[in-house]
Amino acid sequence: MNKALLLMLVLLSAGLRAQQVPDWYDAGHERRIDSLLDIMTLEEKVGQMTLFTSDWDVTGPTIREGYQDDIKTGRLGAIFNAHTAEYNRNLQRIAVEETRLGIPLLFGYDVIHGYRTIFPIPLGEAASWNAEAAEESARIAARESAAAGLHWTFAPMVDVARDPRWGRVMEGAGEDVYLGKVMAAARVKGFQGDDLTDPLTILACAKHFAAYGAAQAGRDYHTVDISERVLRDIYLPPFKAALDAGVATFMTSFNELDGVPASGNEHLLTEILRDQWGFMGFVVTDYTSINEMVPHGIATDSAAAGELAIEAGVDMDMQGAIFYEYLAEQVRSGAVAQSQIDEAVRRILRMKYALGLFDDPYRYSDTTRESENILTEANREAARRIARESFVLLKNEDNVLPLAKDGGRILITGPLADSQEDMLGAWHGDGRAADVITLLTGMREAAGDKAQVQYVSDMTEAIRAARRADVIVVAAGETWEMSGEAASRADIGLPGDQGAMIRELAAIGKPVVVVLFNGRPLAIPGVDSTATAILEAWYPGTEAGHALADVLFGDHNPGGRLPMTFPRSVGQVPIFYSMKNTGRPMDPNNKYTSKYLDESNDPLYPFGYGLGYTTFEYGAPSLESATITRNDTARVSVELTNTGSVAGTTVVQLYVQDVIGSVTRPVRELKAFERVELAAGESRTVTLELTEEDLSFYRRDMTYGSEPGAFRIYVGADATTSNAISLTLE
Repeated sequence: MNKALLLMLVLLSAGLRAQQVPDWYDAGHERRIDSLLDIMTLEEKVGQMTLFTSDWDVTGPTIREGYQDDIKTGRLGAIFNAHTAEYNRNLQRIAVEETRLGIPLLFGYDVIHGYRTIFPIPLGEAASWNAEAAEESARIAARESAAAGLHWTFAPMVDVARDPRWGRVMEGAGEDVYLGKVMAAARVKGFQGDDLTDPLTILACAKHFAAYGAAQAGRDYHTVDISERVLRDIYLPPFKAALDAGVATFMTSFNELDGVPASGNEHLLTEILRDQWGFMGFVVTDYTSINEMVPHGIATDSAAAGELAIEAGVDMDMQGAIFYEYLAEQVRSGAVAQSQIDEAVRRILRMKYALGLFDDPYRYSDTTRESENILTEANREAARRIARESFVLLKNEDNVLPLAKDGGRILITGPLADSQEDMLGAWHGDGRAADVITLLTGMREAAGDKAQVQYVSDMTEAIRAARRADVIVVAAGETWEMSGEAASRADIGLPGDQGAMIRELAAIGKPVVVVLFNGRPLAIPGVDSTATAILEAWYPGTEAGHALADVLFGDHNPGGRLPMTFPRSVGQVPIFYSMKNTGRPMDPNNKYTSKYLDESNDPLYPFGYGLGYTTFEYGAPSLESATITRNDTARVSVELTNTGSVAGTTVVQLYVQDVIGSVTRPVRELKAFERVELAAGESRTVTLELTEEDLSFYRRDMTYGSEPGAFRIYVGADATTSNAISLTLE
């Protein structure tokens, strides 16, 4: 029987669709897994379903002592927070050489935006609107982490997030479904490459499944309450994009969904992920999330929580030791079916085979490869290039930027001007502060002896120095631990007295350039009204200072665009561009419409917004045909002209409004975009395509598809563009 036929039979027996078969699937491995399952004890099988942290690093509330003894007894199949080639080789040796069956360990780590070479936080990378850059940074992170003995990253986070109070917005691609899908697929491809047997690739993990980005009040670990329609239209598509890109693993979320915590939610983990989507990899919980179903109030004790998890479709328990403690006895008592255990173990072993660990368990433990791949000059150069693409110019009054290198006195001040650690951001893997170039260092290196760059950290002295300066650069924002997991903020303004400092400096009358470092949109109307220029830099990573100097001195024209809306005040939150209308849309002349008494409905900076050192003019959009059928592709064209005096990059953004639907539809949704670079004075016709899929949604009867009728197509520089044309779908 040939391999293709065997594969088809396997798929048919599992009830899967052929189009869901990922590149890493090998039917030949299934026979080897069958043979292994036949000789494994129940305890050894449960061991494969158990993931414990080592004592190398800490990313959660608990550490389990004696994990090395668990390896020796075959009761532990995977370890996280263990890295470096030599350290992991020693642990792997125990598993392979001191256990009955010699099944290799799987090593995982939070390689979120780099391993040693740290790239911009994922929200910053999303601001580049450059999928190739996101894929490249993930590819470099994979090479570095794989060389350091790792097989698996707990990334990408693909949660759609619309509440900037939630600290974990820094890990994802922001508020938009389409941009989230594009970035999710790119990062999966970057981590996993084209062939998982390549020892410089690692398994990716789509997290957190699902709807964690909708946590109420923006508070981490909190309840989620959304409809099935919102789940499928908004929160699931980036996960499906990750699956279609071949993602090997999924991670459950901490939140509940429709009253059921995700780690015990059969609707999510089996009905949607397995039965409807055909996922063939394995599902791991987040840190102790099975245990947490007890305080959630859905399980009487830990054993009951474990039963809920295995019945729902969880394959691996991260750190909680619930499967470790209770699962074997639950199988013996008949509470859990042996077949469920075998299927979970199959999925885990499938990925170990895909990585080639059974052929060579030490293939990721090469110290020479480690030294050759980590923090190389090429990696640093990529980090510098991708960082500067992530910066978003929010304001540039009087064209104060770019700064001149020749002559002049530049004062640099602010709490983050020379902070190496803060440039790394949260979840910075094995990134080290000592390797980081700060804003101050980068500016001094770039200026050389051509400009006088003075640094003052004391506020009183900064005021004195500002009077002698030609321009003031203020490094402001959040320290790195103020965003990320367990870092929700009720007040998303500038922390401390930074706002007052900027006002005092601006009152002197000199140009004030604010460089923002932060992991979320900030509510900064006061900064916007007082600063001369504002550059959003996020947490740029290892090459922060060099990348910032490239942009501030004009060697690179900023082209980033916001992946999340910036509110004017926290009272507007959640605020996002793809809202739905109401029966009483805002009318400034009518009190009884949807608006605030004390605040505008409009954001401070809209989704997709960003400036540069040049200007672009958009012509009116045109269509090849104003009417299409379901099988047609609509081609929308716009004439784009660089009307400034220097070359620059913009992002042409296409939004769709379904005018009338069987259910209410968003006022507009991003459906296509293209980064375009034009020389000064250059014009180009940009054409973007729409298919029926782009016009589809979950209709009133919860079937998925399009509806005939009228659509408005908007093409412009951000989500507020009024540049539109009508399209009819027959």
